[in-house]
Amino acid sequence: MKMVFSWCHPSKSTAFFNRLKALLNSQRFNQTLVEGGLEAQLRAELSSSSMIFSGTDSSRWKKVDSNMLGIKPSMIPLSPWIVLKLLRSEGFEAYLVGGCVRDLLLKKIPKDFDVITTADLHQIKKKFHRCQIVGRRFPICRVHVKGSIIEVSSFDTVAKHDKEKGDCFPKMPRGCAKMDFVRWKNCMCRDFTVNSLFYDPFGSKVYDYAGGLKDLTSLKLRTLIPAHVSFKEDSARILRGLRIAARLRLSFARDTEAAILNLYSSIKDLDKQRLMMELNYMLSYGAAESSLVLLQRFKLLEILLPFHAAYLTRQSSDHAAQNSMMLMKLFSNLDNVVSCNQPCDSSLWICLLAFHIALVTSPQDPLVVWTFSSVLYHGKWIEGVEVARRHAKEHVNFVPEISRAFDNVSDEELALRVSQFASEVQNSVYALADSDCLLEAMARYPFSPCSGLVFVSRKAGSHAAQILNVLVTDVQEQKKDRKSFDINHDFLGKGDAHEIRFVLGKVIADTLSCGVIQGEMRVVKADPMHTCEHEGKPVEVEEQPKLSKSDPETLGLPIKEKSRKRPSSDPELVQDKTKKQKLIKKSLKVTKPEQKENDILSCQVIEEEEKKVLIDDVKSSSYQDTLIKKKKKVEKLLSSQQRTVQKDAMKEETKTIVQREALAKGNKPRLSSLFSR
Repeated sequence: MKMVFSWCHPSKSTAFFNRLKALLNSQRFNQTLVEGGLEAQLRAELSSSSMIFSGTDSSRWKKVDSNMLGIKPSMIPLSPWIVLKLLRSEGFEAYLVGGCVRDLLLKKIPKDFDVITTADLHQIKKKFHRCQIVGRRFPICRVHVKGSIIEVSSFDTVAKHDKEKGDCFPKMPRGCAKMDFVRWKNCMCRDFTVNSLFYDPFGSKVYDYAGGLKDLTSLKLRTLIPAHVSFKEDSARILRGLRIAARLRLSFARDTEAAILNLYSSIKDLDKQRLMMELNYMLSYGAAESSLVLLQRFKLLEILLPFHAAYLTRQSSDHAAQNSMMLMKLFSNLDNVVSCNQPCDSSLWICLLAFHIALVTSPQDPLVVWTFSSVLYHGKWIEGVEVARRHAKEHVNFVPEISRAFDNVSDEELALRVSQFASEVQNSVYALADSDCLLEAMARYPFSPCSGLVFVSRKAGSHAAQILNVLVTDVQEQKKDRKSFDINHDFLGKGDAHEIRFVLGKVIADTLSCGVIQGEMRVVKADPMHTCEHEGKPVEVEEQPKLSKSDPETLGLPIKEKSRKRPSSDPELVQDKTKKQKLIKKSLKVTKPEQKENDILSCQVIEEEEKKVLIDDVKSSSYQDTLIKKKKKVEKLLSSQQRTVQKDAMKEETKTIVQREALAKGNKPRLSSLFSR
């Protein structure tokens, strides 16, 4: 049975009518008005911003057993579980809400766990010793528990915010449970349907008031209210939507996608700290490559990172360079070493962006780039140069970043070039943190748009630049010995300079390995995450065969050359085989008749060795050298066999003498005495 709302007094519904006015002015509304009339459009639009309760079985209002959805209390970490239990023990309702519920349903590791409760903020603060209230528009409590920070919000905050703006929600209908109405009101203030779910671990229930479960099933990202209204209220939701879609591989609802394309420029009005926070969430948590693809697709990259946006545009239009999207491969390899529960500090992706700017502005010899990455990875100049010289002889197909020439210079000249390049990378960091430096770098792309907006703070840029000081001052003095070549994710997340340098070198080395080609053979990989869209059409990027992470070459270890096969019908092979057999028979002459059994054993061993010699000779790339080695091996084996035979003969002779002496004395020989002698 449907329930009808009794609407609030007009003086308390200012915000609601503001939304309705925006709907009346929208193009979508006008089109639907002609087709279906005013009443049909009002129902269609208001269904996203208000809710008709029709019972627990309604498609828009569901209460589902969490066990059926695969969510169990054991999946909740200790820190948020402590917060939930303490609030519940004090008589308050407490739920997990937002992205953590979404990720648990999708079997993903949540970035964090957010809690919402019926207690107000001051009551929350009294219950926890280390707790602080932050935020102005929607304040929350940041609770420190067991080394983690849990964000706890209050239902009361939304209620107060609605009263200040004028309550845009209808009054609670008759027959509706109070907590259902409270949860619904809070749900409708959120950004996307997939973020509007509540999870009660104590009652094992998931509450869905906006079709979030349905959108998760279809992997669709949809706003709770009309998308253009939602993004006008808070333009940061555009970046958040791209981040969620990139990480979870969600598609956009039609109205959501259209609203992003129409309102993408509104992010210029956001605070720089907010932009930095959203970009860090995109690039540090294992979804950097897909985030860059979406930012480029929706034209946000030309606002946030205009240099890299211009680079991608030129690469996608240049058919000769479509296979060398080095920027995408850099962040693809970054995604391989970080994840949602093991993120990196922002200084790592700042260094990667600056590294790419420096390469595009001033292309480098492959030996310089290999040395740059190898010294960062190994922490030692000697080992780094040794590995770099071995790899630099291979052709790396990245245009325009890597020059095709290979200069075999001295170590002193190489050290100078690496230091100069490291200095250029440092200068490129400031193109991300200073508007004047950005405009100077954009001189390479004079026809590309650039608003001069920078969001990286000078403090963050300075920290990233200082990480490379060791390569600028005296690169040849790098002698730091790394005990383990495993990534320490705790240090990486805290921005430790040594760990940042190590991972930076690893990511660059893995990227260079992706660009290595053998002769003219190239492999085209039709992967959606390795494609870029140009004029609305996906462009395939040629994927170079890259080395495995466990490949000895990637780890800087020497590699054995593959052997060259020799045909078994070679006359030289047959002649050498005959000579070798004669040599073996000649060396097997035995002078004593009692060694016949040993002769048979020796012949069997020699035949086996002969087979191994012949097989190895066929596989060997240098036949004569192998022949000499095998001859020595056979001779050594024969001499050892002869020594064994002599020892056995001496033992038998000693045993006979002992027995004769014992019989002469009239005593039976003891087994222990025989072994002792």
